[in-house]
Amino acid sequence: MRTLGAVWERAAQAELERAGLRLVARNWQCRYGEIDLIMRDGEALVFVEVRYRGAASGEDPSASIGPAKQRRLIRAAELFLAAHPAFAQDACRFDSVAFSGSADAAACRWERSAFDAF
Repeated sequence: MRTLGAVWERAAQAELERAGLRLVARNWQCRYGEIDLIMRDGEALVFVEVRYRGAASGEDPSASIGPAKQRRLIRAAELFLAAHPAFAQDACRFDSVAFSGSADAAACRWERSAFDAF
């Protein structure tokens, strides 16, 4: 399953880079879990959660980023900022990149500011 996640994370990174964002870190881990991608969008630091759901599931991949997952991502982002003080004063946001459909023709939906924390 980890390999499949990496495929979609690379696809999300490519999509965001096409839009002008720059990679800061990938798969940043801490005791609260993992942040899939940390990107730079101008002066903003963007914490990105990547999701994929196959065509058979019929569910919205973004819907799986519920309140508990949001809290873990916020805590992880706080630890990232504490560990990297150069970013501590930057504007931050949480985005999601959701892929759905068949693996060879998945639709991509990038949601800026998917949820608020700061």
